[in-house]
Order: sequence, then structure tokens, then C-alpha cells
Amino acid sequence: MPLEAPSRGFDDSEFAARTRLAQARMAEANLAGLLLMTEPEVRYFSGFHTLFWQSPTRPWFLFVPAEGKPVAVIPSIGAQLMRRSWLDDIRTWSAPAPDDDGISLLVELLSPLAASGQQLGLMKGHETSLRMSLGDWERLMAALPGLAIADATGLVQGLRMVKSPAEIEKLAHICAIGSAAFAEVPAFVQEGQPLEEVFREFRRTAIGLGADDAPYLAGAADQGGYADVISPPSRRPLQAGDVLMMDTGCTWDGYFCDFDRNWAIGRADDLARRAYDVLWRATQAGIEAARPGNTCRDLFAAMSAVIAEMDDSAGDIGRLGHGLGMQLTEQPSNAAFDRTVLRENMVLTLEPSLSYGDGLMMVHEENIVLRPEGARFLTTRAAPELQVI
Repeated sequence: MPLEAPSRGFDDSEFAARTRLAQARMAEANLAGLLLMTEPEVRYFSGFHTLFWQSPTRPWFLFVPAEGKPVAVIPSIGAQLMRRSWLDDIRTWSAPAPDDDGISLLVELLSPLAASGQQLGLMKGHETSLRMSLGDWERLMAALPGLAIADATGLVQGLRMVKSPAEIEKLAHICAIGSAAFAEVPAFVQEGQPLEEVFREFRRTAIGLGADDAPYLAGAADQGGYADVISPPSRRPLQAGDVLMMDTGCTWDGYFCDFDRNWAIGRADDLARRAYDVLWRATQAGIEAARPGNTCRDLFAAMSAVIAEMDDSAGDIGRLGHGLGMQLTEQPSNAAFDRTVLRENMVLTLEPSLSYGDGLMMVHEENIVLRPEGARFLTTRAAPELQVI
């Protein structure tokens, strides 16, 4: 049966608070506005939630001014849904229109900023993209010669890294659903079962427990371990001695969980058991280091020190966890290069991994929220020993 769920959506006060905080930081950065065009950022400030983003045909724009509510500049097909949001100023055009896909509307909106030589914030940095054609962007800039463009990546990502109580409630709910689905795995997995059937049954289970979708499910199974962690499933039957891993990103009301679990099929060899134990203890080291005031680099170092008991190349995978929220992976990164200071109400994954044996690897992942006293699990923590099915 589906788990009891919190309310969907957010009160208007949630979006108003996000906007006020953004505007305070915009004032500090001397920005007259933000131009946003990617799904998480548009949704973050408006509540506009639709799967229609999967179509690349139409661009969508949201302008956050220095004062007042954001302005939506969107294709007319989205007008009715956007009108259900807290926004009042919604400007539309009939799209797709390759000759003028919202450009003239943007020029009209941004011309006052250009005329006075003000700065417009745009996300330029890591994990961002320009969700409009480069040709349209060049036409927009040519029409606004006095407009200065500044990088607002840190401003927007910094806001999104720290979750509100309502966001954390949604994240806790989808993590509970994912945990309940993983708990059911031993009941439907058996030797001889093709891996793709295992994946299919997991998706059915998660949705039956209340997930809206299970858009991300990757994993593997092979003798004593696996060689990669991003593959789609094959029809290879599970065999005694396999280690099975599934990594899921289920969603509820637009928020993700992201964690994995490992099982042995029939029996587990000593090397796989040892790898699992090292990763479980590396996760514990991460939990103890996940305190406000520490950095993502500190998290990485704490987990890496335990991983080094078995594998001294822990940095090869790039990072050992990341932010989590409206996207499966968000900033920051638990990596040696990331000195982001941890703050209360950040939601993170702890994802230690290691290599062992003849080209094998193992990963272990949990989802946590940072509280003043330290980290709290959002996922039901994995068993301390590799479970045998």
C-alpha cells in the first residue's frame, strides 16, 4: 500500500520567501534581475511543474526582477498551468516559432535594463546550460547592446542547496518510499531471474508504494561484484555468487531520492563481504563528518580515509556524493575540489565507492539531511553486513 504522503505543492509564501532571499543576494551582487530558463530554476521560483520539459521544441523563460514577483515568458501551451502558480505577469507567444521564439518578448522585458546599462544575472557555471538556441541568444544580445551579463551560478545554486522544511518533508517521503521498495527486494528476487525482470519489478514496487515515477534505475549483477554502476539491465539470469546492485532515483511531487543497495545471490565471498564492510564504515565516517561548518572536502577526506583500507584510488570516481533535491544530482559535490561549507538543512548523498579484485567495484549510498547537531538519515540505513538472498 502507498505510504501516507504530505501535501503536494507549496504555499505561495514558500515562493515569496525564495524570491525575497534571491533579491537580497541580487542587491549584494548589483544585479538588476535574473534570467532563468532551465526546468529546476523555473520551478524553484514559480512552482511550474510539468513533464513537458522533456520536449526540446520550446524554450521557457523566467525573469526575477530586483523587486516584486518573477515574470514568466513562456509558450502559450503552458499558460493555463502557469496561471495556477503565484505569478501574475505571464507573457506568452505561440510556439514553436523558429523566427521569433519569445525573443521579441524578452527584448521588450529587458530593454529598460539595457538602456540604463544594468547587470543581468545568468547561470554560466558548472552544471548549467543555455536552454535556448545559441542563435537566439546571439540575437537577444544584439538587440540589447547596453546590457551587462554577470554569472549568477553561485547565487542560484547557493539558494537551492539549502532546503526549506517543506522541501525536506517531500525528500523524506520519497526516501521512505525508496527504502520500503528496497526492503521488498528479497521477496521478489531469486536465482535464475533475468536482471531486467528484477528492475521491472522494483519499479512496480516503488510506484505501488506511492512513488510518482522511477525515472532512474541503474545497476548490475555479476560474480563477486560488478564492473560499472550506470548500465541498463540485461537479460542475464542471476547466478549463485553474484553481487546484485540497484541504484534508484524515484520521484514524488518533483523531488528525488538517490541511493543504492547491494545483495549477494545465494552466497557471498570474503572479498565482497570485506568491500561491503569498508563502504559501510566509510559511510559512518561521512555521517560523523557531515556537520554544519565542515566542508564537502572534509566529507570526502573522511570517507576516503576508510576506503583506503582496501583501495587507495578512491578519488578516481570523481566524488563520493552530492546534493539532492529537484534533481537526481545537484550541487555541491563531496569531492576534494569542493570547499563548499556545509549548512543546516542541506540534503546530501553519501556515496563511497571502491575497486577490488579483478576489475570489480562496489558502491554504497545513503541520503541525509544536515541538522545543527549533525546529519540525520532520510533513507532507512542499509544493513551493516552484505545481505544474502
